[in-house]
Amino acid sequence: MTLLNVRIALINRVVFGVVLFFISFSAYSQRYLADIDSSFFIKDTVRPFIKRFENLRISGYMQPQFQVAQDDGAQSFEGGNFSQYSRSRFMLRRARVRIDYLLTKEKFPRALFTFQVDATERGVIVRDMFIRLYETRGNLFSLTAGFFARPFGFEVNLGSSYRESPERGRMSQTLMPGERDLGVMVAFEPQEKKHKLYHLKLDAGFFNGQGVSGTTDFDSHKDFISRLTIKPYSFGKVELSGGVSLLLGGWKNGTQYVYTNSEAANGDKVFIVDSSISNLGRSSPRHYYGADVQVKFKHAWGETELRGEYWFGKQPGTANSTINPGNLPNSNGVPLPTYLRDFDGAFFYFLQNIINEKHQLVVKYDWYDPNIKVKGGDIGKAGTNLTSADIKFSTLNIGYTYQFNPQTKIMFFYAFVTNEITNLAGFTNDQLDNVFTCRLQFRF
Repeated sequence: MTLLNVRIALINRVVFGVVLFFISFSAYSQRYLADIDSSFFIKDTVRPFIKRFENLRISGYMQPQFQVAQDDGAQSFEGGNFSQYSRSRFMLRRARVRIDYLLTKEKFPRALFTFQVDATERGVIVRDMFIRLYETRGNLFSLTAGFFARPFGFEVNLGSSYRESPERGRMSQTLMPGERDLGVMVAFEPQEKKHKLYHLKLDAGFFNGQGVSGTTDFDSHKDFISRLTIKPYSFGKVELSGGVSLLLGGWKNGTQYVYTNSEAANGDKVFIVDSSISNLGRSSPRHYYGADVQVKFKHAWGETELRGEYWFGKQPGTANSTINPGNLPNSNGVPLPTYLRDFDGAFFYFLQNIINEKHQLVVKYDWYDPNIKVKGGDIGKAGTNLTSADIKFSTLNIGYTYQFNPQTKIMFFYAFVTNEITNLAGFTNDQLDNVFTCRLQFRF
């Protein structure tokens, strides 16, 4: 055999092995952001051939889509605002590649390293970069450090390739943009199915607080975040799960001026200012409380699922925004006053397979009220200091999804967005911000 033939045979073996590697594990991906890929524990005939890759998994997905809004320049949480003179667009909503390297001991994990990037026409950003160490004596605890998903809520932690609606709700995107943050977390999660607490998972950790919005922590105040999850219990054809979540944090006041809700002598709802010098440098509270439940019914067509999730709490912000910031709020380098608001919001899903599991009808309703102390009619009155940041929004998403195969699906959704009617210019009527989305997704 000539040298050329030897090289060709070697190349063929390498290519064949790599192809088999990807085909073997193409159907597996993390449903939840903190999951371990289940294919790590599968034994098959391909393993001996690719033994040097047995601890490595590569997964990902792509979501090209086309959208049409009601009006040019629509302000939207369905993938971001539209350009000033455009009401339609093609975009690559997400294009992600994730690499996991897992060390195991028998059938239990010992250590996991994860790296994930998102590469679209808008740029390339890191979505995950963390290491997770597992306690192997009782296989009960783990420690995660790096850049990873905050353990708060159900919708926040449901992976975007599995989520039935195109986007997370307005409240999720406002209070937890990007879902991830830098920090450290301890988890109690029995790995042995025979353990009496196997269906419970408790996460607790400390995080910087700015998430993907900033490159570094702008103050020394950390967020404590915890979630208790009840994994699915089956009762015949009914499956039940749920959880409760807690976030206790805040960020530094850049000025001595702190505004809170009050009532004027004439009965108007207003913001009043506390200008005590002691406010400067003090932490304004960022406290969230959440609860969620999921009920699934199995039947001949497939499944019917109902989900409900409710959040409430206190959010610091500025006069014109309640978005969790990446930097100390400022205007041209000058710190802005702090506005404290009590908020609430919720997400509700109705999921219904039609005829078989390939067809799914989705109805989702969510709302975000950034200031529950005021109503639409209060906003915009002279002297109240109330702005567009205090307006309640609700969204009804109605959609249909067709699953071609486990890797490929197409979805058609229409988002009906409604805002409170106020006395504020631009919000005296419902804005023209409904959005139609057609998305194709491929996952490997």
